[in-house]
Amino acid sequence: MNRRDFVRTLAMSTLGVLTTFNNRVYAKTYLTPDQAKRLIWSDLAMVQTNISLTEQQQKSIQRSSGIRVWSRNIRALKSSDNHWLIYDQVIGKHENIDIAVGLTNEGKVKAVEVLVYRESYGHQVLHPKWLGQFVKKSASDRVKVDKNIVNISGATLSCVHLTDGVNRLTHTWNQVLQYI
Repeated sequence: MNRRDFVRTLAMSTLGVLTTFNNRVYAKTYLTPDQAKRLIWSDLAMVQTNISLTEQQQKSIQRSSGIRVWSRNIRALKSSDNHWLIYDQVIGKHENIDIAVGLTNEGKVKAVEVLVYRESYGHQVLHPKWLGQFVKKSASDRVKVDKNIVNISGATLSCVHLTDGVNRLTHTWNQVLQYI
């Protein structure tokens, strides 16, 4: 092996090792579902309510929100006076972000909390001030990044997808949940 081939092989091997280390998956749990429930709704009595959307409901939510409904199954808690806590997932840049969204009996966002964040960057969306932008928003507000939700440089895709998720859930309340 000549010197040039040796250097090329060494460089390619080093690049392969470094690339492997940079593609690690990060995941951090910030809240459990129970902690999110206590944080958003305190001691309000709520019961587990699993909902399976019909195909027609799914299409109606997609049409009204402009956001694709990936799963027909909704995992939620409901109070006797029709307050909701919905557990959902949205995509960040590459990985899912687990969220909890509290919706009042008027369909307005009470709070948004991130349960599990799996991205290695873009964690700025966890900041309470950024998440607080969603409070009191409803389906009629049609939340959208750079319209009524501030974008965060370096976390653009997480911002957009979290905003889309909240928008989809407020439209889900408007189309389905308020009638249950």
